[in-house]
Amino acid sequence: VRLVESGGGLVQAGGSLRLSCAASGSIFDINVMGWYRQAPGKQRYQRELVAEISTGASTTYAPSVKGRFTISRDNAKNTVYLQMNSLKPEDTAVYYCKYNDYGHAYWGQGTQVTVSS
Repeated sequence: VRLVESGGGLVQAGGSLRLSCAASGSIFDINVMGWYRQAPGKQRYQRELVAEISTGASTTYAPSVKGRFTISRDNAKNTVYLQMNSLKPEDTAVYYCKYNDYGHAYWGQGTQVTVSS
């Protein structure tokens, strides 16, 4: 499975960004796609879940982003989106897309999100 992310960038505090992640390859009908982030100075094992969504549209959000971020997906396009509003400097991180199915996990290359104060 290959994941291609887009949409990161530099934004002022209070601004918005929309991330996209398109999956291709051997995609199972039932899967979970989501976004994780790795803050500056943190290691890979310290990546934190931001939000995830199943093919059935069940969602999970980190408490720190609930009410500000919205995850959605287009199953026909195997694409997941993350709408990020009211961004804060502490949201600055590399955001990684992740795909899970039946014990397999794949990561995207990451996209930088920088929020200036």
